Amino acid sequence: MKTSTTSKWLLFYHIMVSFFVFLSAGLALTIMFSPSVSPWIHQLNTSVWVIFVIDYLVRLLRTPNRKWFLVDNILDLIGIIPMHPVFALFRLSRLMRIIKVHHIIWHLGISGKWSRSFHRFLYDTGFIYLITISVVIICVSAWLFSIAEHQSLSQAMWWAVTTATTVGYGDDFPKTGLGKVIATALMFGGVGFIGLLTSQITEFFTDRATVTTTNEPTMQDLSNQIQMLTKEVRRLQRKVDRQSAGVKPKTKVKPKPKGKPKPKTAPKPKPGSKTPAKAKR
Repeated sequence: MKTSTTSKWLLFYHIMVSFFVFLSAGLALTIMFSPSVSPWIHQLNTSVWVIFVIDYLVRLLRTPNRKWFLVDNILDLIGIIPMHPVFALFRLSRLMRIIKVHHIIWHLGISGKWSRSFHRFLYDTGFIYLITISVVIICVSAWLFSIAEHQSLSQAMWWAVTTATTVGYGDDFPKTGLGKVIATALMFGGVGFIGLLTSQITEFFTDRATVTTTNEPTMQDLSNQIQMLTKEVRRLQRKVDRQSAGVKPKTKVKPKPKGKPKPKTAPKPKPGSKTPAKAKR
């Protein structure tokens, strides 16, 4: 009874979290792309941000392993950064965790080889952790760059993405000493992690292709299997033909055992009959 009540409360909690995730994403997109936004939208966005901050702090205080919580929920931490509405989009990562907890993919009937391969690609290769660290480095660098260069966070984010991906359009570059230090750290850290991401993706698909090639049977193996099946079919066909014609199958004659022949013994005389006399010498 207690377990059933707990599961119901957990389901209700996840439904409310999903609702606020979609609401915050919609508000963030509205604020970023609308030329004029009503004050009540900003107030509603702030209220939703407070809800997510309280939720994050409560989960952090209740978890037994806070170090693992900080690593596993780094996108939730980025989602409560109040510097720019774009950070609210990171709250969508909560939906992936909710889908995993309630096995929604399995209930929809699409769980199978594809979902196992996707899970192996994300976690076994460490892709999810590399992409998380890369996003954190880009966001923190953009935030510090906006402070050092006195730019908007959206413009600093554009600079951080173009710098980390080695595109470097040159339309924006650091002019202060602190900005150059931040750019140097981003070049070493961001470029390194993005290079690791590329290598992990390449290694995953290369290993998968190698395993598939190894497991595929050769043409010679297929030819041998076809010949064996053909012989078996012919043998069964002959047996069926004999049974339908009423001919008993030939039985093998057991060979006589090899060895010395037994000596012939004289037949015993019948009672009352005279035995022949021995020839005199």
